[in-house]
Amino acid sequence: MALRTFFNEVKGLKVKDLPTYLKPVLSIDSIKNAAKRGLDAYHAKYIETNSIEPVFHICFGGMAFSYLIALPEERRHLEHQQKHGGH
Repeated sequence: MALRTFFNEVKGLKVKDLPTYLKPVLSIDSIKNAAKRGLDAYHAKYIETNSIEPVFHICFGGMAFSYLIALPEERRHLEHQQKHGGH
């Protein structure tokens, strides 16, 4: 939803005005504030309500991270297997 709003705002700008618009949006303080708001919203939605979902988020996030780390080795293995007709 926020991305759609961002694109709608950028769509109305001229190319020469884009850097002056993006500079405050992409500043360190702006990014820190956005991360803080996101963490506060996550805390209010899941932590304060004693939800089990953060445990699932950690499990699935760890699984996805592990898969992404192992992916290059798996691709090399599959490529080698296809090249040499492995079993």
